[in-house]
Amino acid sequence: MPVIGITIGDPAGIGPEIVIKSVASAEIRSICRPVIIGDRIHLEHLAEQMGTGVKFTAFGEEPMDERVEVFDLSNLEHDEIKFGEESPMAGRAAGQYIEAAVELWKQGKIDAIATAPISKRSLGMGGYDFPGHTEFLAKLTGTEQFAMSFFAEKLRVVLISTHVSLRDAIELVTPERLLELIAFTNKTLSNLLGRPVKIAVAGLNPHASENGMFGTEEKERIEPAIAEAVRLGIDAHGPFSPDTIFLRGFRGEFDAVIACYHDQATIAVKSLSFGSAVNVTLGLPLVRTSVDHGTAFDIAGKGVADHSSMSAAILLAATLLKE
Repeated sequence: MPVIGITIGDPAGIGPEIVIKSVASAEIRSICRPVIIGDRIHLEHLAEQMGTGVKFTAFGEEPMDERVEVFDLSNLEHDEIKFGEESPMAGRAAGQYIEAAVELWKQGKIDAIATAPISKRSLGMGGYDFPGHTEFLAKLTGTEQFAMSFFAEKLRVVLISTHVSLRDAIELVTPERLLELIAFTNKTLSNLLGRPVKIAVAGLNPHASENGMFGTEEKERIEPAIAEAVRLGIDAHGPFSPDTIFLRGFRGEFDAVIACYHDQATIAVKSLSFGSAVNVTLGLPLVRTSVDHGTAFDIAGKGVADHSSMSAAILLAATLLKE
């Protein structure tokens, strides 16, 4: 049975809550051995407060009475963590959970990582200069080529850029970068799924520019990259109008859709599958999945957070290990 390390994310957000709710599921425990990476005292306080009945044991001990293993970092002053508030303490703790997870994987003690959401601002306040999980994990694993993607049932979206301004994102859509991403997606996704894949590329402009009526980026930047990819033997198509191509991917017409900027991807994914979509980092030497949402500070600590995406991330991690 695969061992999935589950980081609790920002301890002041909904991460600890959705992790506890997820590991309480018999379905999760039937497909993998979950190991929570976080602060045990914080988890115990929250589990008791929510009345979940979840009990914990130390990592490596034989779980009894359906107790869940915790790799305990014990680096929080529980009373000083205020739900819904960014802080250096919370950011530092979140960064340490990620570091510990990668180290456990390197030691062969866990097989994959599923991560709860972090606050990028708190992470920075805690001394970590990364815009998100993707870049942080790439640094920790020495990965030079990587990409953020989202899996939402049959829809799989891969992003050219992540957390940058829209103006900068447009400039990052170049023939060279796009061709590199198409080839990378073809290789990594084929390996992950165990079969050849069919790739679509979304246009940048409305209606993929309507043959130049609304911009020239498709003709000058996107079409040459797709043509070269096809010449290299990759099953690539497009550019397609971005207002319909994600639905076509969701219906199974394509195995992956390349998105030209962050929200072009996430608006489609969250509209079609919010709560069941999973963030997957392609290119890492390990399987890493995550939720499709943020820390939800406005409801943190109230026991009302939906854990569907966290459960989906854990289940997908276990499933991909078996592919």
